[in-house]
Amino acid sequence: FDQSRTSEQAFEELVGLFSDDIVFVLNGHEKQGIENWKLFVKMVFKENADIKHMFEGWKAVEGTDKFETPWAVCGKRASGSVFTQTGKDIAKLDDSGKISY
Repeated sequence: FDQSRTSEQAFEELVGLFSDDIVFVLNGHEKQGIENWKLFVKMVFKENADIKHMFEGWKAVEGTDKFETPWAVCGKRASGSVFTQTGKDIAKLDDSGKISY
């Protein structure tokens, strides 16, 4: 993710991890489709001059078909202010191994 901010090849590789009909949730609101996901990523890059992610590693969620990982990010906004944030990503894979949720 971080490298795809400055590398078109890295961006295309990142996009290749996701299904075309991906469903993703931002701030409690569901969005659909790879084009909306690309727009979200490009918005993150536009709003931030630099960003660094760390994550613990994907682990299967017992009794489900989902995976999750805790993450932390630090960044510098385009305005010059700095920030930190933590969260948890949850993913579901489709039959071809691409992230569908």
